[in-house]
Amino acid sequence: MSSQKHKVISLFTGAGGMDIGFRRAGFQIAVAVEIDASCCKTLHANDPDLPIINKSIVDVSTAEILETAGLKVGEAALVIGGPPCQSFSLAGLRKGLDDERGRLLFEYVRVVRESLPTAFVLENVKGLTNWDHGHAMQLLLDELSKPINMDGKVFKYTISQPQILNAVEYNVPQYRERLIVVGNREGKPFLYPTPHIFEPPKTVWDAIGTLPKPDAPSENALRIAETITERRKKYGY
Repeated sequence: MSSQKHKVISLFTGAGGMDIGFRRAGFQIAVAVEIDASCCKTLHANDPDLPIINKSIVDVSTAEILETAGLKVGEAALVIGGPPCQSFSLAGLRKGLDDERGRLLFEYVRVVRESLPTAFVLENVKGLTNWDHGHAMQLLLDELSKPINMDGKVFKYTISQPQILNAVEYNVPQYRERLIVVGNREGKPFLYPTPHIFEPPKTVWDAIGTLPKPDAPSENALRIAETITERRKKYGY
């Protein structure tokens, strides 16, 4: 599908896990924005032709994103991404919007409003829903649903009721709950996929038990492992 209507802007791409799902659904990732150089190397190794912007989203204009993707305002099918979740995670320090990483939520909003995709999908931890008694969540929804005045026209995103989905209910070998927010500017309702309860649920062994034995950890991996405890104390994750 090379048509412009199937092209996706991927923000906070990481190693590309979310992108895989959209590719399998028939979309084309037109550009990936990711600050982590190691993740960018992974993205390039898996797709040498993928346009990648290796910068903090704070330093990337929407115009640069569109130019890199070969898109004009209004042409992207989707903006997708999971802004950093450590600020809201129940496993972290929960600084929320008091943390600069938490405020990156609104960089996502900026790109959506300025690039005007047909729809967007945002993923985050469920802790976003109750941080500061729901203040951050409501602020996010308010910003995403504000009218957009552009070239004499007014656009507005219809936000479907956000849902917390658990990966294990979709035959994934992991109990992983994630908040999903979906919106579109065509006023169409969105139905989240119906959970399927698998008995027994797929296990990690089912998924990877037949893989060959891994190589011994590299020196780099062992060195990084030694920093985990200190990072947990310093950053809260």
